[in-house]
Amino acid sequence: MELQTKIEIRHAKTEIVYQERLLLLGSCFSEHIAQKLQESCFQVSSNPFGVLYNPISIARCLSLLLQNGQDMVEAEDTVQYNGMWHSLLHHGSFSCADKQAFEKGISESITAGRKALREADVVIVTFGTAWVYEKNGRIVSNCHKLPANQFSRRRMSAEEIVEIWSPLTAQLTRAGKRVIFTISPIRHLKDGLHENQLSKAVLLLATEQLVHSDQVEYFPSYELMMDELRDYRYYADDMLHPSTMAVEYIWERFCHTYFSAETQSDMRVLQQLYKDFSHRPLHADTTEWRAFIKKRQERLEALQQQYPWLIRQTGVADCLR
Repeated sequence: MELQTKIEIRHAKTEIVYQERLLLLGSCFSEHIAQKLQESCFQVSSNPFGVLYNPISIARCLSLLLQNGQDMVEAEDTVQYNGMWHSLLHHGSFSCADKQAFEKGISESITAGRKALREADVVIVTFGTAWVYEKNGRIVSNCHKLPANQFSRRRMSAEEIVEIWSPLTAQLTRAGKRVIFTISPIRHLKDGLHENQLSKAVLLLATEQLVHSDQVEYFPSYELMMDELRDYRYYADDMLHPSTMAVEYIWERFCHTYFSAETQSDMRVLQQLYKDFSHRPLHADTTEWRAFIKKRQERLEALQQQYPWLIRQTGVADCLR
């Protein structure tokens, strides 16, 4: 008996290896995958502007990172409301009451994002929704709870997404970067059930047109959730986000698609070491904890001998400290 619709995903022609650096952009589902990559000690950066949901906002931020010199958003994308300064291109975590601190945080996010993009070998982009909010004709990443009458809402077309993303993917691939698109399985029920399905359909149509070479690929996160995990037990309590089990399953399929058997073997070793170095004792001054520290250090030293190129990489070394 077949009790599940299995999605066949061909193994990637070019695998992701530990020597490469990755940059993830997009919805909060990309944060889940970035966390999994970090726990496996990959060199990964994620969402320098914070979580972004719609393709145009992601594209605008990516365009800003591709520019040289400009370290602030345009004045039209900066607002002060209820005593706080906000960037309409950034997540609310960048908002601040002090303008100088706000500008410093925005500038640092652009600088860090520009460096991460410049060094990235693989860029993974997760589209969340085709619904957008516009203020004075400009699509925003976040409304920051400003009065609703300042915004207009509409659904983008697939053609509009393709028009802005085609030159961006071309620019990235010319720079030798691989681009992996995926659609977030998170449901946007505030848009309405029917509207959410229309939104995902637009995103699917757009990515279908953008994936046209070995350097621009598509990974079916949305399809895995909708078809293989077609059960509410795979959703979190809010019935919107994938459960921990669902994220783990999609991550497992991602690993089988993009990592070799050798890389996955390395990952298991490094994941355990990551857990060891993330562990915090209830009582530090004990014989048991000192023995654990000693054993952990021995494992790290053995790993350094076995994978000297790996530990020398700054990103990996940081997560093992």
